[in-house]
Amino acid sequence: MSLNAEERKAVVEFRLEKAQRAYEQAYGVVKLQYWETIANRLYYAAYNAVSALLIAYGHTAQTHSGVAHLFGLHFVKTGVVPTEFGRIYHKLFSMRLTGDYDDTYGITEDDVLPYMEPAHTLIDTVTRLAKERTNQLDND
Repeated sequence: MSLNAEERKAVVEFRLEKAQRAYEQAYGVVKLQYWETIANRLYYAAYNAVSALLIAYGHTAQTHSGVAHLFGLHFVKTGVVPTEFGRIYHKLFSMRLTGDYDDTYGITEDDVLPYMEPAHTLIDTVTRLAKERTNQLDND
């Protein structure tokens, strides 16, 4: 995806908005105890935030695994974000896959609830970094 600075900012902003909405959806569904739905929305909240960060820095991934790989390569391994964020992202991805596709195991409250706050922290941090980068694009 080849984007000029203005287009990049618009895509980043849109993905960050999607990330926030997905997290709010996950949080709102807790009272209904739809654990697979919550796992799905938590993952997509993190996915949209992380993909926004990658786009803000000019990195493009074609797959969900590619987003995870580039996040690890450019932000986790370099120490821009804590190593724990890489683990949280991979756990959310794994839970989403289990909840969406596994016919032998269902996601439970004990699987999901411990990741609500860490996911929120990851999303907030990644959102801040993406916004900082897009603000720099104005000055480039």
